[in-house]
Amino acid sequence: MTAPVKGPASYFPAIEKKYGRPIADWQALVRSSPLTRHMELVDWLKTEHGLGHGHANALVAHTRAEDSGK
Repeated sequence: MTAPVKGPASYFPAIEKKYGRPIADWQALVRSSPLTRHMELVDWLKTEHGLGHGHANALVAHTRAEDSGK
């Protein structure tokens, strides 16, 4: 039996279902953005790509954690 996914990644199935793009695409967008601050990226995903706050926040948090090696 596998452990349930916790943290920001727990949002990923809902994000893929609701917005029709794989998580790798969203992470590539976050990584290619010239914005660097967490909330700037969250706001950008919300305004430019129509994501809800929780989904945008989860994507940014998880992507930044991966990139920092955490």
